[in-house]
Amino acid sequence: MTPFQYLAVALAAYLIGSFSSGIVLAAIKGRDIRKEGSKSSGATNVTRVMGLGYGLLTFLGDFIKASLAVWVGVLICGYPGAMVAGIYAVAGHNWPVYYQFRGGKGIVCSVAVLIWISPVEALVASALAVLVIALTRFVSLGSLTMVGVSTLLILIFKPFVPLGAWALILLLLAVYQHRTNIMRLLRGEENKLDLKKKPPVKPS
Repeated sequence: MTPFQYLAVALAAYLIGSFSSGIVLAAIKGRDIRKEGSKSSGATNVTRVMGLGYGLLTFLGDFIKASLAVWVGVLICGYPGAMVAGIYAVAGHNWPVYYQFRGGKGIVCSVAVLIWISPVEALVASALAVLVIALTRFVSLGSLTMVGVSTLLILIFKPFVPLGAWALILLLLAVYQHRTNIMRLLRGEENKLDLKKKPPVKPS
């Protein structure tokens, strides 16, 4: 594969990743999700602000776009292209060119690319992450658990180059985007997920 092909994969994946389901869904309702709740455009904040239904739609949209980016990478450059596409799809979600580079935290996109590229490790980590969220109701902790455990398992069972290094990049992106959540977790101030609480209603 040529450098130009990898560059094409990176650009395509970034542009695909930059599309934000959360921002679009909120805009349809006349709202800017980046001005409410945690100011993130991801599924967790959409759920808190607009309700579970919108949160699930956001999750699905983000999962599909990351999967599409991986598919484009495979189509152009095979398995290495999928890994490049995965990184740039997450980067696009986090810093979307269409929305002043203000996006989400990249976890759903990370889940998608990990499942497609390293499914066994990703599914084991996902199961553990769901358990962590169920027990603690800290979505941020569950999110970091998913990416962190996936990375650990990949480092143990897969070669460091390229998969281990690739997984570490995803982990670093996740930790960076969750840096304020990590500080709140350490201080005992992190918000818990409460699906029973009604989302705030925007004044008419």
